[in-house]
Amino acid sequence: MERRKIEIMDTTLRDGEQTSGVSFSVSEKLTITQLLLEELNVDRVEIASARVSEGEFQAVKTILNWAKNNGYSDRIEVLTFVDNGVSIDWMVTSGVKVQNLLTKGSLNHLTHQLKKTPEQHFTEIAQVIDLAQENGIATNVYLEDWSNGMRNSPEYVFRFLDFLASQPVKRILLPDTLGILTPAETFNFLTAIIAKYPNLHFDFHAHNDYDLGTANVLEAVKAGVHGLHLTVNGMGERAGNAAMASAVAVIHDFAPEVEIGLKESSIYKVSKLVETFSGVRIPSNKPIVGDNVFTQTAGIHADGDNKNNLYFNDLLPERFGRKREYALGKTSGKANIEKNLQELGFKLNDTDLKKVTQRVIELGDKKETVTREDLPYIISDVLDSNLYEDKVIVESYVLMNAMGLRPSATISVTIDGEKFEENAQGDGQFDAFMNALAKVYSKKDKCLPKLIDYAVRIAPGSSSDALCETIITWEIGQKKFITRGLDSDQTVCAIKATQKMLNINIEARSKVVTDYKQVLKTQL
Repeated sequence: MERRKIEIMDTTLRDGEQTSGVSFSVSEKLTITQLLLEELNVDRVEIASARVSEGEFQAVKTILNWAKNNGYSDRIEVLTFVDNGVSIDWMVTSGVKVQNLLTKGSLNHLTHQLKKTPEQHFTEIAQVIDLAQENGIATNVYLEDWSNGMRNSPEYVFRFLDFLASQPVKRILLPDTLGILTPAETFNFLTAIIAKYPNLHFDFHAHNDYDLGTANVLEAVKAGVHGLHLTVNGMGERAGNAAMASAVAVIHDFAPEVEIGLKESSIYKVSKLVETFSGVRIPSNKPIVGDNVFTQTAGIHADGDNKNNLYFNDLLPERFGRKREYALGKTSGKANIEKNLQELGFKLNDTDLKKVTQRVIELGDKKETVTREDLPYIISDVLDSNLYEDKVIVESYVLMNAMGLRPSATISVTIDGEKFEENAQGDGQFDAFMNALAKVYSKKDKCLPKLIDYAVRIAPGSSSDALCETIITWEIGQKKFITRGLDSDQTVCAIKATQKMLNINIEARSKVVTDYKQVLKTQL
């Protein structure tokens, strides 16, 4: 069976720019238009409202110059007004060839805002349409507040549609201006209209005030609508418009009888660009394009994905140019860790995997998530920990750093079950810690290894609260060795690395004594 084609008009640059605080520059508008038409492959783009500002006029001219040179002139549209031809003059000067004429779709708006009769309004609309034709401009007509019109004055709406059916109008645009429709109303209203006017082209324009925008889009499609108006990231006045990403996914998956030409794989790219240009952040849980929507956090879900993809649905991230991720945090299980290790090319035995999992959970109690890029540091930290038994434990410490005073540290350390407390100053907090530690070791008639290199790094692309790894190179006698510490605090990292050094040093000394006793025993 041949599928029915539905047009998609993007109105991010017109209706979406009515989002509070959003204003796109000329170059941003041109870039977004180019991506919408060439990358995302929308059918039409509504780029502006006529007569708004000089900046808007220059943006429209710039876009139209590009559109003419690339064969897109008939896919660029502008909102116009019933204003005795002022909007038409603006369009002729800017070069736009398609107007979306704003009219009144409810008797309430007509009576109280325009204070005119239906006959007066229809006469003025006909004059604008005639003038547009004379100037080679095609006309689509918006019925503003159409949804309330259908609820409260349906006789007026059908009278208006009777009039438009006699006019050279290309499309009739039916907006739920205040976002008040239920899905049932959307289906019933559009079904009745399309049945009465089978030869007219109807677009549906949904707003999202009750968070029903996507549901209403689906019902409009089922009712037989010919076109849809959407915005990238659901931008728009108040609660916004029906979101492009969600609407496209729903149509693809739940309306197999229709066809749309959009490239799903480009949705995320365009979404992130609009986020950058607009300054309006995408909620992390926003369907399709949010940061977290393809991230499994619970360990049981990752385990299920390992067992025949039990927690997959039809919204596969690859459809939208994305990848599934497995978050690392306190709810992570071994399956989450394994999934991330696979991506990094690591494989651990069961014992080490359990230790890494436990470390991730511990870190998750301090930090909401641990990134995949943190994993190599955690693995290194855990595997280093396997080399020795903790005989030296830094029980507690207080680090002070006040303006005008030398940094100081007070520490409590247990060595072979014996507790020591010391205080010292230094050139920095870690230096003060090491000086206090040196005092402890002098009481045991022991010397600390020499610190010969100190490096700190964070995972690429991380932020200021990321896990960091401190890598310290020590020297004792002719031997050098390295220890690592992992934490979101740089000084704590260094202290953890130092505690490892203390235990590795004891372990090494114990091994030397054991080996020496073994030699003596053999000789005897």
